[in-house]
Amino acid sequence: MMSTAEVGSQVGYSTQQVRDLERLGVIPAAGRTPSGYRIYRPEHVEALRAYRGLAVAAGPVRARTLMPLLLTSPLIEAAAVVDDLHAELASERAAVVAAQKGLDLIRAEVGDVFDGSRDSMTISELATALGVRPSTLRHWEAEGLVSPDRVGTTRARHYSWQAIIAARIVAALRAGGHRIPTIAAALKRLDDYADPNHADALLTVRLQQLADRSVALLEASATVHRLIRRA
Repeated sequence: MMSTAEVGSQVGYSTQQVRDLERLGVIPAAGRTPSGYRIYRPEHVEALRAYRGLAVAAGPVRARTLMPLLLTSPLIEAAAVVDDLHAELASERAAVVAAQKGLDLIRAEVGDVFDGSRDSMTISELATALGVRPSTLRHWEAEGLVSPDRVGTTRARHYSWQAIIAARIVAALRAGGHRIPTIAAALKRLDDYADPNHADALLTVRLQQLADRSVALLEASATVHRLIRRA
């Protein structure tokens, strides 16, 4: 049997954090001594470790919601929740890999000779090519990420090859989960959009983060399985 401070020290949580997580149902309710002090057992330590791994894999807020469900659900339902999390991570990873392939295409294209008129695109054409809405391209333009030319009396948007490459880099990084400020900083470090290596480095970091989350989810899943079997 352990005190609140002792169980927290085994997982790296403060006394208050342990109490808060117990109150939220993230760990089973502690026993009490005749004088009212909390008593924790090894299963509480395992529940805290499972929560810590789940927080890495899915985020702390979501982990606080899922842990009570996992601890009280039948094994078949708990397994389905974990399967869904693995599927989400796999989907995110697939998006990053696709983004990296897009950057490989950009590398192949920057050495080509572009014709200023034939190699430009309208906003509809570029949106279709990228699989986004025209409103998304207008938003990227408002954020200063992509700068189309304005042609004719209607001031219609036309994207030069530089703007097309910029848009593809933005699309690749957005698919990799990066936010607008991060993408803007990456674009500033590109040399006239001719070297996407920095963008590729960001995606590589993203893949490592996803790998870390996958490992954390595996560890949390094993711990939850032991807790459910014990119950």
